Amino acid sequence: MFESLGFEKLTAPQAAVYFALIIGALFGVLAQVTKFCFRRAVVGDDSRAAAGVWLTALAVAVVGTQAAVAGGLISFDDHRFMTAEMPVLAIAVGGLLFGAGMVLTRGCVSRLTVLAGSGNLRAGLVLLAFAVVAHMTLKGVLAPVRTALGSVTVDMGEAITLAALPGGALFWSGVIALAALVFALRSGNSLSMLALAALIGLLVPAAWVGTGFVLYDDFDPIALESLSFTSPAADTLFWSIASTSIAPGFGTGLIAGVLGGALVSSLIFGGFQWQSFETARLTGRYMAGAALMGVGGVLAGGCTLGAGLSGVPTLSVAAILAIAMIAVGAKLTQALLNQGASAGAAPSATRPLQPAE
Repeated sequence: MFESLGFEKLTAPQAAVYFALIIGALFGVLAQVTKFCFRRAVVGDDSRAAAGVWLTALAVAVVGTQAAVAGGLISFDDHRFMTAEMPVLAIAVGGLLFGAGMVLTRGCVSRLTVLAGSGNLRAGLVLLAFAVVAHMTLKGVLAPVRTALGSVTVDMGEAITLAALPGGALFWSGVIALAALVFALRSGNSLSMLALAALIGLLVPAAWVGTGFVLYDDFDPIALESLSFTSPAADTLFWSIASTSIAPGFGTGLIAGVLGGALVSSLIFGGFQWQSFETARLTGRYMAGAALMGVGGVLAGGCTLGAGLSGVPTLSVAAILAIAMIAVGAKLTQALLNQGASAGAAPSATRPLQPAE
């Protein structure tokens, strides 16, 4: 469709960067206001309310994405989520590692990106370390680990998507969306908060349609993409140190947009505050968590947004497995931390600020 829009000096890949900036800025604003975070939804002190926000976004993302598929605007037939040979071991291990990492850093990557734009230097450093390790796993010294684990596959055939199961895409989309909305409406959130969460969910199909239909160009094709942070973080890091050799892509625009949107939102609505690490031990914990998320996000095929909020609406079994394993990893790690805290000395009366608070 892009060639029919009449742009003479703007190519589809260039337009994708500007489009991603808009999508990212909107997500940054909305996520900053709602404190959107999958970690909080799984193990946070206010997990029920946080889960209501996250699941509302998921329900809208599922309905919107599958409506676009039904309307013939996009197709996921050739997407990486739909590879028949599913790398189950990489997804399972990656999901567990990512879940453990986001508990150690007290925030999923999307939340940390928003916090970095809000003045949180802890989150910014974690995000940088995450991007470095993710790039190492994609193309560097950790790539053999990715290759080895990815070689263990299961032939799923057509069952790689829920759409191939009895009932089809319409039935399974309805099941996921309805279950998510029922929980969300009982989560104790105000309707205004759920409305903002719904707007986050709308960004997912908007990005899918934008990259897969509006910006589609036979002569200069771009990848079908939506909200995600693992590959975009690695791509942004690489572009930032080699921008004279490579052009920015959708992921780079997305990260920049989220940082900018969160900055503007925190300045306007409150929440901007310079924060840093308070102890060396805390620094070590967060760097370890960043490394686990960097490796895990690549192995699992995405983070809580790439595999979760954007992946589940494709009805991919691989994406569903990834987000489920992330949740399991988070639960197990939080349980271990709680057990260690109970066995140790009495906690200090003063609790240090944490990035995802």
